[in-house]
Amino acid sequence: MGHASRVRCAPMSIAVVTGAGSGIGRSVALALAAAGWSVALAGRRPDALEETAAALPDGDFLTVPTDVTSAEEVAALFAAVRDRYGRVDLLFNNAGTFAGGGVPVEDLDPDTWRAVVDVNLTGAFLCAQAAFRTMKEQSPQGGRIINNGSISAHVPRPHSIAYTATKHAMTGLTKSLSLDGRPHRIACGQLDIGNAATEMTARMQTGILQANGELAAEPVMDAADVAATVVHMAALPLEANVQFATVMATTMPYIGRG
Repeated sequence: MGHASRVRCAPMSIAVVTGAGSGIGRSVALALAAAGWSVALAGRRPDALEETAAALPDGDFLTVPTDVTSAEEVAALFAAVRDRYGRVDLLFNNAGTFAGGGVPVEDLDPDTWRAVVDVNLTGAFLCAQAAFRTMKEQSPQGGRIINNGSISAHVPRPHSIAYTATKHAMTGLTKSLSLDGRPHRIACGQLDIGNAATEMTARMQTGILQANGELAAEPVMDAADVAATVVHMAALPLEANVQFATVMATTMPYIGRG
Protein backbone atom coordinates (compact mmCIF):
# COMPACT_ATOMS: atom_id res chain seq x y z
CA MET A 1 0.00 0.00 0.00
CA GLY A 2 2.83 2.36 0.75
CA HIS A 3 6.59 2.62 0.95
CA ALA A 4 9.01 4.76 2.86
CA SER A 5 12.52 6.04 2.96
CA ARG A 6 14.48 7.27 5.97
CA VAL A 7 12.19 8.44 8.81
CA ARG A 8 12.76 12.00 9.98
CA CYS A 9 9.34 12.99 11.32
CA ALA A 10 8.96 15.11 14.42
CA PRO A 11 6.04 14.82 16.86
CA MET A 12 2.80 16.38 15.64
CA SER A 13 3.81 16.26 11.99
CA ILE A 14 1.62 13.74 10.16
CA ALA A 15 -0.15 15.13 7.08
CA VAL A 16 -2.69 13.65 4.68
CA VAL A 17 -2.83 15.26 1.24
CA THR A 18 -5.63 14.32 -1.14
CA GLY A 19 -5.29 14.84 -4.86
CA ALA A 20 -1.57 14.36 -4.29
CA GLY A 21 -0.86 12.86 -7.69
CA SER A 22 -0.61 16.14 -9.57
CA GLY A 23 -0.92 19.91 -9.53
CA ILE A 24 -1.41 21.72 -6.25
CA GLY A 25 -1.62 18.48 -4.28
CA ARG A 26 1.77 17.36 -5.50
CA SER A 27 3.33 20.77 -4.82
CA VAL A 28 1.91 20.85 -1.29
CA ALA A 29 3.07 17.30 -0.56
CA LEU A 30 6.60 18.20 -1.67
CA ALA A 31 6.63 21.39 0.40
CA LEU A 32 5.31 19.69 3.53
CA ALA A 33 7.87 16.91 3.21
CA ALA A 34 10.64 19.48 2.77
CA ALA A 35 9.41 21.19 5.95
CA GLY A 36 9.76 17.94 7.91
CA TRP A 37 6.24 16.53 7.77
CA SER A 38 5.54 12.85 7.23
CA VAL A 39 3.09 12.80 4.35
CA ALA A 40 0.38 10.35 3.31
CA LEU A 41 -0.28 10.75 -0.41
CA ALA A 42 -3.85 10.01 -1.48
CA GLY A 43 -5.36 10.08 -4.95
CA ARG A 44 -7.18 7.98 -7.53
CA ARG A 45 -4.19 7.12 -9.73
CA PRO A 46 -1.49 4.89 -8.20
CA ASP A 47 1.00 5.75 -10.96
CA ALA A 48 0.62 9.48 -10.34
CA LEU A 49 1.08 8.98 -6.59
CA GLU A 50 4.28 7.06 -7.28
CA GLU A 51 5.54 9.96 -9.40
CA THR A 52 4.89 12.33 -6.50
CA ALA A 53 6.57 9.94 -4.08
CA ALA A 54 9.64 9.73 -6.33
CA ALA A 55 9.96 13.51 -6.23
CA LEU A 56 9.75 13.79 -2.43
CA PRO A 57 12.83 14.82 -0.48
CA ASP A 58 14.33 12.20 1.79
CA GLY A 59 11.68 11.65 4.44
CA ASP A 60 8.86 9.44 5.61
CA PHE A 61 5.80 8.97 3.42
CA LEU A 62 2.95 6.64 2.59
CA THR A 63 1.03 6.22 -0.66
CA VAL A 64 -2.63 5.21 -0.45
CA PRO A 65 -4.66 5.09 -3.69
CA THR A 66 -8.04 6.52 -2.71
CA ASP A 67 -11.29 7.54 -4.38
CA VAL A 68 -12.53 10.31 -2.09
CA THR A 69 -16.13 9.74 -3.19
CA SER A 70 -16.07 6.34 -1.49
CA ALA A 71 -16.67 6.36 2.26
CA GLU A 72 -15.07 2.93 2.48
CA GLU A 73 -11.89 4.00 0.69
CA VAL A 74 -11.62 7.19 2.75
CA ALA A 75 -12.00 5.14 5.93
CA ALA A 76 -9.27 2.80 4.70
CA LEU A 77 -7.00 5.79 3.97
CA PHE A 78 -7.22 7.12 7.50
CA ALA A 79 -6.95 3.64 8.99
CA ALA A 80 -3.71 3.14 7.04
CA VAL A 81 -2.34 6.45 8.30
CA ARG A 82 -3.26 5.62 11.90
CA ASP A 83 -1.73 2.16 11.57
CA ARG A 84 1.49 3.63 10.26
CA TYR A 85 1.84 6.79 12.34
CA GLY A 86 -0.69 6.54 15.16
CA ARG A 87 -2.28 9.92 14.47
CA VAL A 88 -3.20 12.62 11.91
CA ASP A 89 -2.16 16.24 12.49
CA LEU A 90 -3.09 17.81 9.15
CA LEU A 91 -5.51 17.15 6.32
CA PHE A 92 -5.05 19.17 3.15
CA ASN A 93 -8.47 18.58 1.60
CA ASN A 94 -7.47 19.17 -1.99
CA ALA A 95 -9.02 16.61 -4.35
CA GLY A 96 -11.32 18.24 -6.88
CA THR A 97 -12.57 18.34 -10.45
CA PHE A 98 -13.65 21.01 -12.92
CA ALA A 99 -15.75 18.51 -14.92
CA GLY A 100 -18.51 20.28 -16.84
CA GLY A 101 -16.58 23.54 -16.93
CA GLY A 102 -17.24 25.49 -20.09
CA VAL A 103 -20.70 23.98 -20.58
CA PRO A 104 -23.68 26.36 -20.53
CA VAL A 105 -26.17 25.80 -17.70
CA GLU A 106 -28.87 24.55 -20.03
CA ASP A 107 -26.56 21.91 -21.52
CA LEU A 108 -24.94 20.58 -18.34
CA ASP A 109 -25.69 16.89 -17.95
CA PRO A 110 -27.16 16.02 -14.51
CA ASP A 111 -24.72 13.12 -14.19
CA THR A 112 -21.82 15.53 -14.64
CA TRP A 113 -23.31 17.82 -11.98
CA ARG A 114 -23.54 14.87 -9.58
CA ALA A 115 -19.98 13.80 -10.37
CA VAL A 116 -18.63 17.26 -9.50
CA VAL A 117 -20.66 17.38 -6.28
CA ASP A 118 -19.47 13.87 -5.38
CA VAL A 119 -15.78 14.80 -5.67
CA ASN A 120 -15.65 18.46 -4.67
CA LEU A 121 -18.20 18.46 -1.86
CA THR A 122 -19.03 14.94 -0.70
CA GLY A 123 -15.41 13.85 -1.07
CA ALA A 124 -14.23 16.83 0.94
CA PHE A 125 -16.83 16.08 3.61
CA LEU A 126 -15.88 12.40 3.85
CA CYS A 127 -12.19 13.21 4.24
CA ALA A 128 -12.89 15.96 6.77
CA GLN A 129 -15.21 13.67 8.71
CA ALA A 130 -12.59 10.91 8.89
CA ALA A 131 -9.90 13.39 9.90
CA PHE A 132 -12.20 14.95 12.49
CA ARG A 133 -12.93 11.56 14.08
CA THR A 134 -9.23 10.72 14.25
CA MET A 135 -8.19 14.11 15.60
CA LYS A 136 -10.93 14.05 18.24
CA GLU A 137 -9.97 10.59 19.50
CA GLN A 138 -6.18 10.76 19.39
CA SER A 139 -3.87 11.83 22.20
CA PRO A 140 -2.80 14.57 22.31
CA GLN A 141 -6.12 15.62 20.89
CA GLY A 142 -6.54 17.95 17.93
CA GLY A 143 -5.24 18.78 14.50
CA ARG A 144 -5.80 21.02 11.51
CA ILE A 145 -7.89 20.76 8.34
CA ILE A 146 -7.11 23.04 5.40
CA ASN A 147 -9.76 23.00 2.68
CA ASN A 148 -8.84 23.91 -0.87
CA GLY A 149 -11.47 26.41 -1.90
CA SER A 150 -11.08 28.58 -4.98
CA ILE A 151 -11.49 32.09 -6.27
CA SER A 152 -14.81 30.57 -7.38
CA ALA A 153 -15.83 30.45 -3.72
CA HIS A 154 -16.20 34.22 -4.11
CA VAL A 155 -16.99 34.92 -7.77
CA PRO A 156 -17.90 32.57 -10.64
CA ARG A 157 -16.46 32.21 -14.08
CA PRO A 158 -18.87 31.91 -16.99
CA HIS A 159 -20.17 28.37 -17.51
CA SER A 160 -18.84 26.98 -14.21
CA ILE A 161 -22.02 26.38 -12.24
CA ALA A 162 -21.15 22.94 -10.81
CA TYR A 163 -17.62 23.87 -9.78
CA THR A 164 -18.65 27.26 -8.40
CA ALA A 165 -21.58 25.86 -6.41
CA THR A 166 -19.37 23.24 -4.78
CA LYS A 167 -16.67 25.77 -3.90
CA HIS A 168 -19.26 28.04 -2.28
CA ALA A 169 -20.41 24.98 -0.35
CA MET A 170 -16.82 24.35 0.71
CA THR A 171 -16.95 27.64 2.60
CA GLY A 172 -19.91 26.37 4.61
CA LEU A 173 -18.04 23.13 5.27
CA THR A 174 -15.05 25.10 6.54
CA LYS A 175 -17.14 27.26 8.87
CA SER A 176 -19.03 24.30 10.33
CA LEU A 177 -15.84 22.31 10.88
CA SER A 178 -14.26 25.31 12.58
CA LEU A 179 -17.19 25.68 14.94
CA ASP A 180 -17.64 22.00 15.70
CA GLY A 181 -13.90 21.50 16.11
CA ARG A 182 -13.42 24.12 18.81
CA PRO A 183 -14.05 21.81 21.80
CA HIS A 184 -11.58 19.27 20.40
CA ARG A 185 -8.63 21.50 19.39
CA ILE A 186 -9.42 20.97 15.71
CA ALA A 187 -8.70 24.06 13.63
CA CYS A 188 -10.09 24.41 10.13
CA GLY A 189 -9.17 26.99 7.52
CA GLN A 190 -9.69 27.50 3.82
CA LEU A 191 -7.28 28.54 1.10
CA ASP A 192 -8.93 30.08 -1.97
CA ILE A 193 -6.60 29.76 -4.94
CA GLY A 194 -6.60 31.70 -8.18
CA ASN A 195 -4.71 30.74 -11.34
CA ALA A 196 -1.99 28.45 -10.04
CA ALA A 197 -0.10 26.92 -12.96
CA THR A 198 -1.33 23.31 -13.10
CA GLU A 199 -2.78 20.94 -15.69
CA MET A 200 -6.26 22.20 -14.76
CA THR A 201 -5.40 25.82 -15.53
CA ALA A 202 -3.33 25.36 -18.71
CA ARG A 203 -6.05 27.01 -20.78
CA MET A 204 -5.68 30.22 -18.74
CA GLN A 205 -2.50 31.02 -20.66
CA THR A 206 -4.01 30.45 -24.10
CA GLY A 207 -7.38 32.16 -23.64
CA ILE A 208 -10.40 31.63 -21.44
CA LEU A 209 -13.91 33.05 -21.56
CA GLN A 210 -14.38 36.30 -19.64
CA ALA A 211 -17.58 37.77 -18.18
CA ASN A 212 -17.87 40.18 -21.12
CA GLY A 213 -17.89 37.30 -23.60
CA GLU A 214 -14.33 37.79 -24.80
CA LEU A 215 -11.52 35.26 -24.70
CA ALA A 216 -8.39 36.41 -22.92
CA ALA A 217 -5.18 34.88 -21.62
CA GLU A 218 -4.73 35.27 -17.86
CA PRO A 219 -1.58 35.39 -15.74
CA VAL A 220 -0.74 32.42 -13.55
CA MET A 221 1.47 31.84 -10.53
CA ASP A 222 3.71 28.95 -9.59
CA ALA A 223 1.94 26.20 -7.63
CA ALA A 224 4.93 26.28 -5.26
CA ASP A 225 3.70 29.66 -4.03
CA VAL A 226 0.40 28.04 -3.07
CA ALA A 227 2.30 25.28 -1.30
CA ALA A 228 4.29 27.82 0.70
CA THR A 229 1.03 29.31 1.94
CA VAL A 230 -0.25 25.90 3.03
CA VAL A 231 3.00 25.19 4.87
CA HIS A 232 2.66 28.50 6.72
CA MET A 233 -0.94 27.76 7.71
CA ALA A 234 -0.01 24.24 8.79
CA ALA A 235 2.92 25.39 10.92
CA LEU A 236 0.83 27.56 13.22
CA PRO A 237 0.10 26.29 16.74
CA LEU A 238 -3.45 25.04 17.17
CA GLU A 239 -4.18 28.14 19.24
CA ALA A 240 -3.93 30.17 16.01
CA ASN A 241 -5.73 29.67 12.71
CA VAL A 242 -5.81 31.25 9.27
CA GLN A 243 -9.57 31.03 8.82
CA PHE A 244 -9.67 32.16 5.19
CA ALA A 245 -6.86 33.16 2.86
CA THR A 246 -6.69 33.97 -0.84
CA VAL A 247 -3.53 33.37 -2.85
CA MET A 248 -3.63 34.27 -6.52
CA ALA A 249 -1.68 35.51 -9.50
CA THR A 250 -1.31 39.18 -8.66
CA THR A 251 -2.76 40.58 -11.88
CA MET A 252 -5.43 37.99 -12.65
CA PRO A 253 -8.89 39.47 -13.33
CA TYR A 254 -10.40 38.86 -9.93
CA ILE A 255 -10.51 42.27 -8.28
CA GLY A 256 -12.75 44.11 -10.71
CA ARG A 257 -13.89 40.94 -12.45
CA GLY A 258 -17.06 41.31 -14.51
